[in-house]
Amino acid sequence: MLIQDFKHHFFLELSKVHPETEIQSFFNILIEFKLHLSRIQLALEHNFELDRDDLDFLENALLKLKNQIPVQYIVGETAFCGLLFKVDKNVLIPRPETEELVEWIFQNHKKNESIKILDIGTGSGCIAISLAKNLPNAEVFALDVSAEALDVAKKNAAMNAVKVDFIQADILTIEKLPDTFDVIVSNPPYVRESEKDLMQQNVLSNEPHIALFVENENPLLFYDKIAELAKNHLTENGVLYFEINQYLGMKTVDLLKSKGFKNIDLKKDIYGVDRMVKSSF
Repeated sequence: MLIQDFKHHFFLELSKVHPETEIQSFFNILIEFKLHLSRIQLALEHNFELDRDDLDFLENALLKLKNQIPVQYIVGETAFCGLLFKVDKNVLIPRPETEELVEWIFQNHKKNESIKILDIGTGSGCIAISLAKNLPNAEVFALDVSAEALDVAKKNAAMNAVKVDFIQADILTIEKLPDTFDVIVSNPPYVRESEKDLMQQNVLSNEPHIALFVENENPLLFYDKIAELAKNHLTENGVLYFEINQYLGMKTVDLLKSKGFKNIDLKKDIYGVDRMVKSSF
């Protein structure tokens, strides 16, 4: 089958499930992953003949996409901050908004700075590993409750040739952190149960709920505990960074104020919503 014929079939099959721009993105990702053809090469080689193995892979991927399985889980990898990360059902797929949080940390810390960083709720390790890669003099630690997520993160650290010290622990039950840190960063669970209806089905059906959701009654549970620990484990000029629920920006600021944090900066993401906050104690 010619690749152009399959593309027509691919778009037709997914048109009832996904918007056209998303289908195009899926197609590009799959073709680049399996055939190593860029979008420009694909445009030039529209008479490319798919062999049996390629066609089987693409048909299987198409079926999974129709069943709302994220394309990142299908290929088993995704890009984040210019690096490649393995992902599977045990970790969240890294989001562009989280890249903005990491970039914010880059802006506030010199590349050759010798600092100690802790990433809480590391998942795939995308934050910790990106920081270790771009701040080569930093000593980076990453904590998560899930052993399965840490297995993925360790593979990602090795694949990206960085050293990160991984710790398995439940941040809600530990009484102290392993050291003091110049930077503590966290993208903890922050989606309220009541907000599930606002989320895409492919996220709800596939990504780990333990990393996504909090109860409606106590949506800042993780922020409260992490901020409390940070008070005793930030260095004198240390900074706490959070990714946050866009609807709870001011509540998060008020929580930090109530715990004595200062220099609180609430920042919007590229979509114009409250998405991250930094503060010092």
